[in-house]
Amino acid sequence: MNATLKHEELYRTKELLEKMRRLELIICGAGAIGSNLVENLTRQGFETIDVIDMDRIEAHNRHTQIWTTRDIGQLKANSLKNYVWNSTGIMITSIPKKLDKANIKVLFTHPAIIIDGFDNVESRKLVTEYCNQNSFECLHIGLFKDYAEVIWNDKYRIPDDTQNLDVCEYPLARNIVLMAIVVATESLIAYANNKEKKSFVITLNDLKILAI
Repeated sequence: MNATLKHEELYRTKELLEKMRRLELIICGAGAIGSNLVENLTRQGFETIDVIDMDRIEAHNRHTQIWTTRDIGQLKANSLKNYVWNSTGIMITSIPKKLDKANIKVLFTHPAIIIDGFDNVESRKLVTEYCNQNSFECLHIGLFKDYAEVIWNDKYRIPDDTQNLDVCEYPLARNIVLMAIVVATESLIAYANNKEKKSFVITLNDLKILAI
């Protein structure tokens, strides 16, 4: 028994854990969504993960993300790779680049599942349209104030950009982030198990998780 996954191996079947280990994931963004999601996934048995993010860690990121003071100034994708290796012994792939129209074809490769964790509408639009046009399965994880959504591409609608607010600065962002991460992880486990695509919306004020 793998000591790192002791509790997971007691809870889930060996067959499911192997499916989780082999499922290829490309995670777009290593911020509040991406950093917490990668940590949660790798601690439960997912191993085949690429992370795309061009940003560097700032001091305020520590409140909604996984970083420490020693990480400030480092590239998020590279720091996340080191963090995961030190905590789980799993080697993920870091891609410290901006995802754009010029490189998306190279960075997105079948049969990977795309995880959209971006915090801006422009990048979400790029990912959504490319996945739709090229038959990629894509799970979108989005946040706004006390609301979150975990939605597969066939049900996803790109939000408008009229609010122009950064949810990572919202006082209760961390709680809704962690709720979304747990739900997204369970959705990915369901997909790994039998390709079932479960979508949800989450509200923090009344602590509700609704399947859609």
